[in-house]
Amino acid sequence: METLTNYLAVAAGGALGTTLRYFVGGTVFARTPTPFPLATFVINVTGSFVIGFFLTLATERMNVSPQLRLAVSVGFVGAYTTFSTFEYETIRLVEEGRLIHAVLNVVLSVTVGFAAVWGGIALARKLEHVPVTSHALYDEFEWSADATDPHQSVGAERDIRDAS
Repeated sequence: METLTNYLAVAAGGALGTTLRYFVGGTVFARTPTPFPLATFVINVTGSFVIGFFLTLATERMNVSPQLRLAVSVGFVGAYTTFSTFEYETIRLVEEGRLIHAVLNVVLSVTVGFAAVWGGIALARKLEHVPVTSHALYDEFEWSADATDPHQSVGAERDIRDAS
């Protein structure tokens, strides 16, 4: 039953994430006459911030249910962010001969997205009065893996689901 609950949590988060992505993609960002894919950029940066902020609070400071962690980090953010769209729009820019815009899209998306994740982590830690550079609580979380979960066994590949 827990597995079904996990899938339902991811599905519910995904429904919210795709809906918000569609909304943001159809707002002024998508209607701005620019050769730069601004809507996708804004979606990826805000999604980076959300995952940094939420997972920092959920793993370091708050007692959050595994289903809520899955709903937000895998479902919502996974459906909201647009990496495949980012890749497609970048290759289209290259094909259209707008190499400067393609490079700008890649460089800005990666650097500003990285900064957004860091910003989310920093804000979460500041709200909880924890030093921004604190990694001790994350390490403690990493070492508290569920030994009965084969995905969390020693040597298993770690991924976003391990935040649950």
